[in-house]
Formats: sequence, structure tokens, C-alpha cells
Amino acid sequence: MTTATVDERLLRTSLWRKLLARPELGAVMGAVAVFVFFSFAADSFLRVSSLSTVLYAASTLGIMAVPVALLMIGGEFDLSAGVLVTSSALASSMFSYQMTANVWVGVFVSLLVTLGIGVFNGFMLTRTKLPSFIVTLGTFLMLTGLNLGLTKAISGTVQTKSIADMEGFSSAQSVFASEISIGGVDFKITILWWLVLVAFATWILLRTRWGNWIFAVGGNGDAARAVGVPVTKTRIGLYMAVAFGAWISGQHLLFSFSRVQSGEGVGNELIYIVAAVIGGCLITGGYGSAIGSAFGALIFGMVSKGIVFAEWNADWYKFFLGAMLLLATLLNHWVRKRAEATK
Repeated sequence: MTTATVDERLLRTSLWRKLLARPELGAVMGAVAVFVFFSFAADSFLRVSSLSTVLYAASTLGIMAVPVALLMIGGEFDLSAGVLVTSSALASSMFSYQMTANVWVGVFVSLLVTLGIGVFNGFMLTRTKLPSFIVTLGTFLMLTGLNLGLTKAISGTVQTKSIADMEGFSSAQSVFASEISIGGVDFKITILWWLVLVAFATWILLRTRWGNWIFAVGGNGDAARAVGVPVTKTRIGLYMAVAFGAWISGQHLLFSFSRVQSGEGVGNELIYIVAAVIGGCLITGGYGSAIGSAFGALIFGMVSKGIVFAEWNADWYKFFLGAMLLLATLLNHWVRKRAEATK
């Protein structure tokens, strides 16, 4: 008597098993828990205007958390992501002001400069074979010095000149720093940028060969190269994606205030990484999702504003972030183990 062998791809999978296999499950559970907690802890938390504020805080982190998550799925880090946002804003502001050009010229020059830095990070990583931690730490230090040194040399202070009265400012502000009114409540346009990036990144990961390449490179770069995956191009492309997110965030920073402080952004790169990890990305690469990073950023937004609405001491913010990082990492580890056990 022989037993027929059934292809595992034809086996029916329960909804529970499908959920366990999703990397963002832990972040979704965490987001629900944080939402319920602050709904009781802060009376004003459930107001529509408060939720708008929460979404804005989440979007400013989420715009960067999305490409950082893709990079981490690809098995790499970018410690220069925080100051790169400031570099993007400074490049746009100083070029427009010094050249007395339409601010849109500065915006596109900033895009080229920012993408160039992304290419530099990817190129140095692939050519030197050094860990991304070392390569991007070097870029972080160089950009920190350039931001401060060039701003002082050109503007005479650590802050750029205002470009609010320059041609094209209003139209650029409407693209990067305007508000959209829905039902009488104002929502920042960064929320729309954030949602578009999440949707686009999710489509790339789940529906394109680029997504397969990203997972393959993060899982095992040498094995991926052996089967024809363009590992070098994929890694450079991922760093360019982080640079593109930094460009959007930098333009929002500039057109929100019309000037930029050269020392801003230091330390934010860790927050982007934490948001991605809370969202289900593994430090070792090869696992994660863009949707998870969105929920990770949402948790950040709820905690940062929930503490304010609850009128607690803001010093507790970092404590909550650290606790959430540890809990999310443990939960993601448990979820992945359960998913593997149910296969």
C-alpha cells in the first residue's frame, strides 16, 4: 500500500497559521494595546483632533521607517539616516538662498545630492565589504560635520536664512508641508506621503521581483548571488530608497519652518530602526514588512502624544520606547517560532 504525497503548496492553511506567519502581527497587537491603554489614561486621546496629532507624529517617523525597514529586510543598516534628513533640508535651503533661484531648483538639487549620498553608502558597502554599521557610521560623522561646518561658513550661524519670501515657496510648501481638511479637522500632508510610501513598498515586497531580491539578499547574500540575484544593485537601491525618504522628510522640515537648524536629526536614526524592529523586522535581515514599520511608527506616535495628553512627565517617553523595543523583539521572536512550528 502506498501513501500519496501531497504538495505542501496545495495544503489548506488555517487563518491562524496565516496570521502567525505575518511579521507585522506583533506590531498590530502592540498598537491595539497602546491605543486601548491611552484611551483610558488620557481623556482627550480619542478626540479627532488628537488622533490627527498622533497620525502626524507617526507620519514624520513612518516616512523614514518604511525605507529603513526595507533596508533591514535586505540585511543592512543606515546610521546616517537621521542627519541625512537635515542634510537634505540644508542643501535645498542654502542652494535656493545663495543662488537666488526658485526654491524648486533647490528642491531638485537636494534630491540629487541626497540620492548621491545614498549611492555612496551602497557603493562603499559593496566595494569595501565592511559592515554597514561601520560604513554608515562614517557617513553619519561626516554629514554631521558638513551640516554644521558648511552652514556656519555660508550663513555665519548654525541656522539657515529664511526662504519664505522666495519664488516657489508657497507651491513647494503645499506639496511638502500643507494641511488637508477632512470633516473640519486638519491633517498634515505627511500622513498622505506616509501612506503612499507604505502601499508602494508593500507592493514592491509582495508583488515584484525586487521584493524577492530584497528578501533573498537579506537571508543570504552569497546564496542569492549564486542564483543570479543582482546583490550589489539591490543594496545600492535600498540605500537610495532611504535617501529618498530622507529627501521627503527634509523638505517637510524646511517648508514647515522656512529655515533649518544644522544640528537637527542626530539620534533619529535609532528611532527609525526601533520602529522597523517593533514592526517585525529582524536584526539579521530577511524578514519583515513595510506595513509592520507603519504600525511601529504608529506606536511611537501614540506613545509620544499619549504621554502629553495624559499630562505625564515627558521624561518617561524614552523609557516606554525602550520597553516597547524589548517587548516587541520578544514577541516577534515568539511569533516567528510559532509560525515555524505550525508549518
